[in-house]
Amino acid sequence: MIKKYKNRLLWCYFFYTILSIEIAFGQNKLEVYIREGIASNQSLKQQHFLLEKNIYALGEAKSMFLPNITFSTTYTKADGGRTIDIPVGDMLNNVYSTLNQLTGTSAFPQLQNRAEQLNPDNFYDAKFRITQPILNAELSYNKKIKSKQIELQKTEVQLYKRELVKEIKTAYYNYLKAATAEKIYQSYRNLVIEAERVNKKLFDNGKINRTAVIRSKNEVSKIDATLVNAQKTKESAQFYFNFLLNRPLSDSIAIDQVTNLPEQSSSAINNILQREELSKLKIAKSINEDLTGLAKSYIIPKIGTNLDLGSQAFDWKFNRQSRYYLLGVSLEWNLFASGKNTNRIKQAITEQHAIASQTDYVEQQLLTELRVKQADMQRSIAQYHAAQNQLTTSQTYYKDVALMYKEGMAIYIELLDAQNQWVDSQLQANIALFDAWISFSAIERATASFNIQ
Repeated sequence: MIKKYKNRLLWCYFFYTILSIEIAFGQNKLEVYIREGIASNQSLKQQHFLLEKNIYALGEAKSMFLPNITFSTTYTKADGGRTIDIPVGDMLNNVYSTLNQLTGTSAFPQLQNRAEQLNPDNFYDAKFRITQPILNAELSYNKKIKSKQIELQKTEVQLYKRELVKEIKTAYYNYLKAATAEKIYQSYRNLVIEAERVNKKLFDNGKINRTAVIRSKNEVSKIDATLVNAQKTKESAQFYFNFLLNRPLSDSIAIDQVTNLPEQSSSAINNILQREELSKLKIAKSINEDLTGLAKSYIIPKIGTNLDLGSQAFDWKFNRQSRYYLLGVSLEWNLFASGKNTNRIKQAITEQHAIASQTDYVEQQLLTELRVKQADMQRSIAQYHAAQNQLTTSQTYYKDVALMYKEGMAIYIELLDAQNQWVDSQLQANIALFDAWISFSAIERATASFNIQ
């Protein structure tokens, strides 16, 4: 007996565990779709490519501080052109003649004057040049700007993710709204068909006239058309949701059971300081400050070194005499540029003022957007509560009228009116419920409160 009881207990525990897992997964369907959308969205991938581009640009800026080695060579073949006269004979022939007389020999020959070509003929110069900046303020500011541009693009990626999350949530709730509306219409269709069957039976028994039968047939045709429209609305919502997730448009969508309103405490937050739009403006302001510093950096001289290691000679000779090195230190100081640098500084400062003004405007704009979304949510919540009250009343009213109709105490028009009131209250409650969730998603977007992994 005890063993049997333990087995039942184990089965109950196992069933409870499986049920808990299913409920947990069911509650997280939207979160799974959000992660899928972030991972597969093509536009977001493009933003990541731009981020990689900025990372490579920063690497390029850092490499400007390191030595740069280049190899160059030139070969010159020349004939003609300017010459330089060298009067060797005029300077040495008299001396050589005197020496020959004194020695009684002809050891010192007579020389001819020379005319050497200035253009080097059959001459090469090959060298490695190593350059190294020592002091260059422009490079430092350029590195800072590239680094902050990476942060700017990261913020842009985060901004796009947040907008994508809002779009996915909105599309998902619109799909749930359409799917629930389809179920309501389908349920209503069943009621209308049942009413048509009852009316035919009552007409055959002579208890009602033919008008109720004709009206019930018209109601079936009307609800069929309405149901097709609801199905197409659901299909459109399905297509857009799958488009956001970069999936085949006809893929099925797993749905959560959403029956409660969102927590209103989260929607009462008035903090917009976490918005990526403001972060972008803050980074842009910092970049502009660096651009101002870059414009002012002309007052700091640029100092660098260069070292040439090479060989130069005629007739492709390479030996100790042809090899050489040349070490140099360069200094460049911009002392006068006709106001170009001053105007560049004024442009950067003006841009700072423009960014500050834009930041104030964007803050007010975002705060206004938040207040509007909060008002939308409160309106949807109020409509939902009103629709719930109307739903309870209309359902009771329909049950009473349906009972009276079967007993012949009410006409079909009264039954039809009760049905329409009941269905309309269901549709209004459905619309208000998911509009509240859509407004809640918009508030999450407006406060940047959704945690994006």
